[in-house]
Amino acid sequence: MVRVDFLSIKGRIHTMMIMKTALLWTALMTAPLGRALAATAPNDVGVDEHLGATVPLDARFNDEDGRPVALGELIEKPVILTLNFFRCSGICTPLLNGLVDGLNELKLEAGKDYQVITVSFDPNDDPMMAQTKRRNYLEQLRRPFPAQAWRFLTGRDPAIHRLTDAVGFKFKPAGTQFVHPGVIVILSPAGRVTRYMYGIAFPPLDLQMALTEAARGQTRPSVIKALQFCYDYDPAGRTFIFRLNRLVGAGMLVLVLGLVAFLSLRPRKSP
Repeated sequence: MVRVDFLSIKGRIHTMMIMKTALLWTALMTAPLGRALAATAPNDVGVDEHLGATVPLDARFNDEDGRPVALGELIEKPVILTLNFFRCSGICTPLLNGLVDGLNELKLEAGKDYQVITVSFDPNDDPMMAQTKRRNYLEQLRRPFPAQAWRFLTGRDPAIHRLTDAVGFKFKPAGTQFVHPGVIVILSPAGRVTRYMYGIAFPPLDLQMALTEAARGQTRPSVIKALQFCYDYDPAGRTFIFRLNRLVGAGMLVLVLGLVAFLSLRPRKSP
């Protein structure tokens, strides 16, 4: 004889009703904000993740001394690749500063276990600017960090777009600036994309795990992209607009999932 647990079924129905109500409330709360701010969001700027893709190793750039170098000549170990431009008045400086903070706490050894390559996607940037940027950021590092472990490259098209297209990095000019996402890309020693990390803060444990996986050639999809979606660049005001509706929506989703998990896992009283 099949025994039906009506209390269990009733509990599941109750949980589903709560979840649907909370999701509906979240949509109603965030929709007006979304409509109000949607006009400022660039549709052709962002990241299309290309996990497993290989960067163009034959693409040629100029190093800090103006010497031409192929990208493949520099990649010898797991790489933290950053795509910036050196006159950026927006997210580039906070992103690189956040990377420095993470590197200062990283247990891995720079130049031995990993390396950093920063490539400017602005064809107007030159080796002298790259040299200055490199010196400034190396001075912020508190741990031993060989200069050759962090390279700053400049270049021209088609090399720039070959690289940005390979990793799915989408940007566009906006006056004398560029609209672009804030992200670092982790590469394996073979130049394969293994992970994306978004935002302007990179916890050392996350960096270490990403680099360790990259050394083994393992790819991992991104779970958290919040900061990429919370800020949009306003070319007119040259400021980043806080995307409150997206943050509220993400927060409400987390609360809903937490509530559902609590209701589903809590012990039920016996009748």
